[in-house]
Amino acid sequence: MRVVVQRCKQASVTVNEEIVGQIGKGLMVLVGVTHQDTVEDAKYLAGKVAGIRIFEDENGKMNLGLQEIGGQVLSVSQFTLYGDCRKGKRPGFSDAARPEVATPVYEAFNSALRELGLVVETGIFGADMDVSLTNWGPVTLIIDSPTKNN
Repeated sequence: MRVVVQRCKQASVTVNEEIVGQIGKGLMVLVGVTHQDTVEDAKYLAGKVAGIRIFEDENGKMNLGLQEIGGQVLSVSQFTLYGDCRKGKRPGFSDAARPEVATPVYEAFNSALRELGLVVETGIFGADMDVSLTNWGPVTLIIDSPTKNN
């Protein structure tokens, strides 16, 4: 499982010209799921996102997390995070999980964030979405769940 976390001043997601999710300051999180990912991976990444200290304290150091700043999360599913661009000009998406696998893992990620006390807004899984944000810093991080032994 992979997430791209962007510290933001505001973010929103629109489907069919209607805002379906919107936050003020916090984290815009793009969420990708691959075939072997589980609810445990979702909980692991939710803990990482909830606890990541990338907001500045009174000394200008990245030392505060979402809860300390009263931040929110906008979570958007994005299968293209598992796009493979190593061959040719067209990305391959065979590493991205199909909806029947990805949907419950994505939903478990959002539920785990809420259980940690965060306000979570979402896009609509599988929809054609327009995402808007003001990236604050900019600060953008990629976090993967632990590698599994095959």
